[in-house]
Amino acid sequence: MSGERGGEGPSRWTTGESQQPPPAPSRYESQKRRDWNTFGQYLRNQRPPVLLSLCTCSHVLDFLRYLDQFGKTKVHLQGCIFYGQPEPPAPCACPLRQAWGSLDALIGRLRAAYEENGGTPETNPFASSAIRVYLKEVRDCQAKARGIPYKKKKKKATDHQQGRGSVPLSNSTTIHFS
Repeated sequence: MSGERGGEGPSRWTTGESQQPPPAPSRYESQKRRDWNTFGQYLRNQRPPVLLSLCTCSHVLDFLRYLDQFGKTKVHLQGCIFYGQPEPPAPCACPLRQAWGSLDALIGRLRAAYEENGGTPETNPFASSAIRVYLKEVRDCQAKARGIPYKKKKKKATDHQQGRGSVPLSNSTTIHFS
């Protein structure tokens, strides 16, 4: 009867080593999981619901447009008197949209989450060229509406590539040598 005791204590369930909880996920990982769950919920709410395996870049574009209604960035329309002004002097009736940077970061997280959840890079709807084109259009449109031109920085040939070195003396002075 001594072998039939009901509660042998916690050592019955552990290996004797102290069990530590897994580390808390990073802010990025938590946000990626929330974004993935939100996108999955969006697909399930479509009529008819869309299976993730049948998701295309069109669904992703619709999702990005859907998110605009929750945006906080004022994007002036072309007919607005404040169009192209970075600091408008008064309020206007132009819509609030998702900021380009937020959408770009969201797509990056969803692209990673798709592959982490079993999708292949070849079928990743978040990696589509149509998504890149859409994001570029949003970026350019928002930059024009705010009067802030977006210019891609051209890569300069570095001194190292030209066979020369350089030594920075201070924040504003650099001596170049060949």
